Amino acid sequence: MSVDIKPEHQPEGLEGAGFFATSLDKVVGLARANSLWPLPFATSCCGIEFMATMASHYDLARFGSERLSFSPRQADLLMVMGTISKKMGPILRQVYEQMAEPKWVLSMGACACSGGIFDSYSVLQGIDRIIPVDVYIPGCPPRPEQVLDGILKIQELTKSESIRRRDSPEYKAMLEQYGIE
Repeated sequence: MSVDIKPEHQPEGLEGAGFFATSLDKVVGLARANSLWPLPFATSCCGIEFMATMASHYDLARFGSERLSFSPRQADLLMVMGTISKKMGPILRQVYEQMAEPKWVLSMGACACSGGIFDSYSVLQGIDRIIPVDVYIPGCPPRPEQVLDGILKIQELTKSESIRRRDSPEYKAMLEQYGIE
């Protein structure tokens, strides 16, 4: 009995008996998407929801993000969760700048996305004022299912991103807008 098994997310390319050929961009994108190393920057209740997402019931490891990195130099996904005060802003920016390219940012929860209910002088009204954000996860706090959905959106972005996008004039202009070299 012959069983034909095919991978679910196979990039476009030429295939035959014993070989598969595709573009380098697609292979690298597939590898990056399935081996994200998140750096959790958790300051309040959203961090607890992230812990639930990492636990056995939701198991973020199934999506290729098993290894949490607590060093910015070893991470490629910055997950900002919770209230960010204006005093913490420069530290968050420094963490972002220490990450190697390519890097992605996920803003989790109402406080990180827009300041949440804390409309005061001391709270940053959204982390997108100091660093670029790729995916926003709304909620106060968001459910683990929403966190998984955000990770899947980051993976889609990672798969479709060209290797050369980071060298493009548009990307460099965006970084200049944030004052990042």
